Amino acid sequence: MRNEKYTIRSMTKAEMDLMIDWAATEGWNPGLHDANCYFAADPEGFLVGFLGDEPIATISAAKYNDAFGFIGFYIVKPEYRGQGYGIQIWNAGLERLKGLNIGLDGVLEQQDNYKKSGFNLAYRNIRYEGLGGGNPPSSADIIALSTIPFDAIAAYDLPFFPVSRTLFTETWVNQPECKALGIMLHGKLSGYGVIRKCRNGYKIGPLFADTPDLAEALFLGLKSKVSSSDAIFLDTPEINGAAVSLAKQHNMKLSFETARMYTDAPPNLPLDRVFGVTSFEIG
Repeated sequence: MRNEKYTIRSMTKAEMDLMIDWAATEGWNPGLHDANCYFAADPEGFLVGFLGDEPIATISAAKYNDAFGFIGFYIVKPEYRGQGYGIQIWNAGLERLKGLNIGLDGVLEQQDNYKKSGFNLAYRNIRYEGLGGGNPPSSADIIALSTIPFDAIAAYDLPFFPVSRTLFTETWVNQPECKALGIMLHGKLSGYGVIRKCRNGYKIGPLFADTPDLAEALFLGLKSKVSSSDAIFLDTPEINGAAVSLAKQHNMKLSFETARMYTDAPPNLPLDRVFGVTSFEIG
């Protein structure tokens, strides 16, 4: 451990690009415009640890309200691992969310450590990888999400997250280099999805729908928005068998997994309608 002072503080918006770059180095394949969307969730919730003037550790501790928060982006530069810097920024993140039910998506090698900090497994999330392209279903009532009043989108999104996240959702569905689609049934929004440009290919998330058929129609619509040579990724809750089947039916292969964990009881979410997780980093 070096002699320089180790300090931890909230990131500025400009500094969040560093965190995104580190996530890319870890192989997490962040979206090109994720930083701006995450900052909208909680402008003070992204912490950076400096050793002297050098940034060496990051963590996100997004506080959505006084009941729920989410941990992500727990990264220490490789040359500083195992020296106590990581646990200090980890503890700072937990302290920021003290008293809340905290969620996270834990990579395999960290899950035992998360359990020691009071997190309990709820279910696994599985990342599937495939290819874009194809044609959208001609019979489905799929529309550009931008044609729907945002209040209707926010109302549809509300059950899928433990608390309201309106500002984040509005930023997410309107980010550059993404396509956001809704699907209507009997004149009502019955699902929506987003496909966004990432360092490698595109990620689909969220993908929420009232039925598996609607989810597949949305999936095909989103998939058709990119080239058949582009990689696409879909993060599915393993507990939703229909979501896993959707990925497998379209020749997607398992490429990564996480454990969704909480410090308190898992929120009562309609996981049977979650076919694609919004983001492992922010919930």
